[in-house]
Amino acid sequence: MTNHSKLPAVILAIAPAAALLTVVLSVLYGTKDISAAEVWRAVVSFDPGDVNHQIILHSRLPRALGALLVGACLAVSGAVMQGITRNDLASPSLLGVSDGSIFAVTLCMIFAPQLSGSGLILVSMTGSLFGAALVFGMGHLLPGGNAPVTLAILGTLTGMFLNGLSDAIAMYYHIPQAVSFWYNARLYQIDPGLIRLSLPFAAAGLALLMVLSRSISALSLGDEVSAGLGQRVRLVRGFTMLAVALLSGISVALAGKIAFVGLIVPHIAKMLGGSDYRRSIPLSGVLGGLFLAFCDILSRFINFPFETPIGVVTALFGVPFFLYLIRRKGGKSHA
Repeated sequence: MTNHSKLPAVILAIAPAAALLTVVLSVLYGTKDISAAEVWRAVVSFDPGDVNHQIILHSRLPRALGALLVGACLAVSGAVMQGITRNDLASPSLLGVSDGSIFAVTLCMIFAPQLSGSGLILVSMTGSLFGAALVFGMGHLLPGGNAPVTLAILGTLTGMFLNGLSDAIAMYYHIPQAVSFWYNARLYQIDPGLIRLSLPFAAAGLALLMVLSRSISALSLGDEVSAGLGQRVRLVRGFTMLAVALLSGISVALAGKIAFVGLIVPHIAKMLGGSDYRRSIPLSGVLGGLFLAFCDILSRFINFPFETPIGVVTALFGVPFFLYLIRRKGGKSHA
């Protein structure tokens, strides 16, 4: 049986070394192999005229760090969504959260194209809240609408609707290529400046969730149990969804929509660390970052020398896992 008291501590202790190794591998390998010595020279004595140095510091290093950050944000978002909804199929990409962000960003590109990076994050966060509100609102109105499979279907339909609406608006205003980035995530185009801007927002969202972690654990047992333990259910759920919107908004603003990270990783974290969200949240963050960074590295070699879209790689792991969850849960909520 997994030792839930020791294993999370071991994983978190080795996480910095694992993250560093992932970054090194991501910087070294790609369409063009770069030696470790060249990477070291780029870090300690950057030469703006050296093409390799430009690739290392302005493309591969931000890409690796961005993958770690986006993966962590998506995994933590998925973990707490599964907790507060008691739905094993909950994740930002399945329940309309990411699609709402992209819809809001599309409107922003048309009506406020000069918006700052921090403004883009806030717009993306607002869109996340909008997408989640649509899905959960319909779930509350329909009989049995809160069942896992039903919510997943509602999320898929909402995503299709928002995607179609965004595409129609983009074509009308002649910006379809610009919008395509958000639906076909490209980590190699990640903006280094936006990563720096995102860090304080990500830290705020993670800190809020850690403060709420004990309450989220209680809420995952059911509203009645949580209220019996003295939790203010609506307040906890509201602040948790605010943090989810913030983290999901950061992810979309940085890299577009990436599916399945927020679905797969929380289940692995729960298996390794148990259902206490004081452990599950940091575990999900660490594993999510490493998972997406690994998928990004893998994407460079599946069809070398061409890169496979990151969404295809995550789907290779995510689709079988999604089908497994549907079969295991049978469309029913937690008992």
